[in-house]
Amino acid sequence: MGLAIQQVLQFYKREKREALLQIFKDVLARPEEFESHPVLGNLVAVLKGGKPLPDNTFLLLETQPSYPIFGKEGIEKGAIDQMEIAMRLPVAVKGALMPDAHQGYGLPIGGVLATKNAVIPYGVGVDIGCRMCLSVFPLPSIGIELPTESLKSLLEAHTRFGYDAFEKPMDDEVLHVSEFKELGLLKSLKPKAVSQIGSSGSGNHFVEFGLVELPDAQNEWGLPAGTYLGLLSHSGSRGLGANVAKHYTKLAIDTCRLPKQAKNLAWLDLDSEAGAEYWMAMNVAGQYASACHHHIHQRIAKALGENPLFRVENHHNFAWKEQLSDGTEVVVHRKGATPAHKGALGIIPGSMTLPGFIVRGKGDAESLNSASHGAGRLLSRTQAMNSITQHELNKMLEKKGVVLIGGGLDEAPIAYKNIWEVMESQRDLVEVLGTFQPKVVRMAE
Repeated sequence: MGLAIQQVLQFYKREKREALLQIFKDVLARPEEFESHPVLGNLVAVLKGGKPLPDNTFLLLETQPSYPIFGKEGIEKGAIDQMEIAMRLPVAVKGALMPDAHQGYGLPIGGVLATKNAVIPYGVGVDIGCRMCLSVFPLPSIGIELPTESLKSLLEAHTRFGYDAFEKPMDDEVLHVSEFKELGLLKSLKPKAVSQIGSSGSGNHFVEFGLVELPDAQNEWGLPAGTYLGLLSHSGSRGLGANVAKHYTKLAIDTCRLPKQAKNLAWLDLDSEAGAEYWMAMNVAGQYASACHHHIHQRIAKALGENPLFRVENHHNFAWKEQLSDGTEVVVHRKGATPAHKGALGIIPGSMTLPGFIVRGKGDAESLNSASHGAGRLLSRTQAMNSITQHELNKMLEKKGVVLIGGGLDEAPIAYKNIWEVMESQRDLVEVLGTFQPKVVRMAE
């Protein structure tokens, strides 16, 4: 009785009394059918005279629920294996795998997972609130032959990467939200957040100038069809988000014990103190990531002497409270996936030589209103560095007319999937409104 009540309080507290009674009647009548159940299997073991699993220990479902995979032919087995494990979590409700998917930690990059009243820190990712931001400006009067040296100088003067930061960072309202006082962890991280705001991370993060093509005059912004100057940035919540992820991932793993292969998918119940704290910290990290991008774009717009004609931006590496088509309330984790609700705007980049795409979501329920967050890695960083020389990379950049500041061989275009194939695999998920062709790219040195 004690174990049954405990399970009700932990997993079934939202069910009606009649439904709960029926569940336990079924267990008593047909215990063999529930032996492998991730929750009720523990109760069956006790009814048969065995010992219950230790507190907060959970089993995976024996059978894996089905889920859609977009562009399956281009997705590595490791990513699919990770998604299948995620779908067997007792808190999982629905999932989908995007065409840019590749193996990560816990949930694969490009994985989308809906859970019931639970948030998975590694399902959000280490770089909480990593996002894209595109500002579009009038093209300089000289036409499409961009003044690349001038644009290069602007990027060098007004962007910072990795451990580099501005001597005088700009202030922002996000640094004064009450959560920085209410939550001890955020309070301890505030000095780092203040010093790093407006800067970008290393790895695949970038700030770049390029050409934006709007092929249709009937666009969202009422602009003539044609070519514009674009500023595109990709980065996240810097040290703030990384430390929040590290702290709550450890807490989740310590308090939610799962089989070894699912260890990094440990979750926090949103009704728990730790779950509520993480949700608060995650949202602050998302706001902070957005502020970092706005500072980048504000600095460069000021240096250009132009105000943007429009801006498109979106998170990935985040979790949202949403409703499924049947009204079920869930937490949707998009780890390296773009929100693509009906009418939602987003930007999906390619590589440093291939275009990115301005998109409008179609609201596809099977994909959990999601799309890819980019082309997705084809090669690991080590594989990429062993597959190309600096001379070969320089030739690729020259052929496409791209100027690169910083960056490494691990970010060479061959490390990424073909963005055209990725976009073809998600035609039912997003509508393309325009393209962005990189011309001057800055990454960490």
